[in-house]
Amino acid sequence: MPFPALPAPLAKALADRGYEDPTPVQAAVLEPETEGRDLVVSAQTGSGKTVAYGLALARTLLGDAEMLPAPGAPLALVIAPTRELALQVHRELSWLYGPAGARVVSCVGGMDPRRESRWLADGVHIVVGTPGRLRDHLERRNLDPSALRAAVLDEADEMLDLGFREDLEFILGATPAERRTLLFSATLPKAIVALAESYQRDAMRIAVAGETKAHADIEYRAFRILPRETELVVVNTLRQIEARTSIVFCNTRNSVRHLQAVLTERGFQAVALSGELGQGERNAALQALRDGRARVCVATDVAARGIDLPGLGLVIHAELPNDAEVMQHRSGRTGRAGRKGISVLLVPPSRRRRAEELMVRANVVPVWSGPPPADEIRALDHDRLLQDPLVTDEVSDEDRAMAQSLLAQRSAEDIAAALVRAYRARMPSPEEVTDPGFTTGRGLAPKRETTPRDGPRAPFGSSVWFRLNVGRRDNADPRRLLPMLCRRGDVTREEIGAIRIFDRETKFEVRGGAAERFAHAFPRTGPADLQVEALAGGEADVPPRPRAPRRNTARRG
Repeated sequence: MPFPALPAPLAKALADRGYEDPTPVQAAVLEPETEGRDLVVSAQTGSGKTVAYGLALARTLLGDAEMLPAPGAPLALVIAPTRELALQVHRELSWLYGPAGARVVSCVGGMDPRRESRWLADGVHIVVGTPGRLRDHLERRNLDPSALRAAVLDEADEMLDLGFREDLEFILGATPAERRTLLFSATLPKAIVALAESYQRDAMRIAVAGETKAHADIEYRAFRILPRETELVVVNTLRQIEARTSIVFCNTRNSVRHLQAVLTERGFQAVALSGELGQGERNAALQALRDGRARVCVATDVAARGIDLPGLGLVIHAELPNDAEVMQHRSGRTGRAGRKGISVLLVPPSRRRRAEELMVRANVVPVWSGPPPADEIRALDHDRLLQDPLVTDEVSDEDRAMAQSLLAQRSAEDIAAALVRAYRARMPSPEEVTDPGFTTGRGLAPKRETTPRDGPRAPFGSSVWFRLNVGRRDNADPRRLLPMLCRRGDVTREEIGAIRIFDRETKFEVRGGAAERFAHAFPRTGPADLQVEALAGGEADVPPRPRAPRRNTARRG
């Protein structure tokens, strides 16, 4: 169904953006009976609600005119729970109302309030902001609400959950009584209903039929994992599902910091988003994701509220969310605007029942499996290499001449091996992970025959021992050191032998045939503060692993 009659500037903006048909929520707010009325709309994230209320306000702001009047006191106020959502709304309304001559400004915490004051003083049409900053501007008389024709509360349930009720009541109480009020909320708990009754007049409720289809383009998967292997499974999931952009959710700021550091060390271009970051840092992280300098975002729920990233194809719940609504909100970062997406939950045995409860409440049926195995990822890499532009692009005359020169000095097999090494160096190595194989409510997981991780290994043969200048006091961990050594030293896991961590240093062995390559590659990649040196005395220079003290099992008389 095409868009109904709209003011010409907005119709042009939609056409320029490639919009042809409205989403269900957009069509609902444009029905003739909604014109001029207060609205309470239940709309999920990703349903197109920002454009929906932008279109719903068109006649209120423009009337029969095609251009807005000269900017002055604001005509519309949009209140959003977080800085990221407010800035996203600012971007959406700016292009939608741009052809109508609109001046849209944002007022959010973390930005310079004096600059915002200057913007407001210069005259505006639409103000988008967070509750605390908007109240501050009202109290300082920077924001003049006297001409407001409409107010929009976006994600009202989230604002109440975050404790903004008092700020919202202050803001709405300062606006003209005859204003139009639009309230958008994913859910309609009693607190939202009470807020609507207090500040709206004869509001029309809209529950869009089929609204749950906002998540129909998301495929849910649940991976059985061991808790100690969470980081490894995140690595393998990112390697198995190669999305242009991915987001990994954690429940705390500390978890975000730690996981972002782990992924960066393993070679991913990863950024972090959490409440402890300043607005400038958050903006820089989001921009890195938008322009492709980073492809993984590790975030808390609050920091990621309202984020809309192009090409976000994968959501990983590294830690289970607290409730089904949060799970749907997280997952709703992907599968937007008709694009497909994947949402993966990592479920340790102790959290199996909790995960099943979340799925039932969210009306989601996931595909259960073990974590992506390393062998499967290596097989995918084989297929991806054959389809990579490195192999499939047309060869230039200059490239062909260099190839002939190489063939004159090296065998075709050596050159192909070098190509494989170069391809593998672009991505982190997959990790060996375990499927705990526990029973789920939807059936028994197949048991896998697994080799103990600490079991006997084949003889390593000749090797060279190296010293690394980090140890226990630097929180050195074999699980983090091994992929770092492989990546920086241009070696495989099989070419690294024993790793022995001491207080101030770590000693490890590299297979003899790979030692020279390792010593040459390591100092050329990564930060210079990590340094290695070969041990002249070989294994004789490495003290044995300390034995745990024996327990005295004799009974005391």
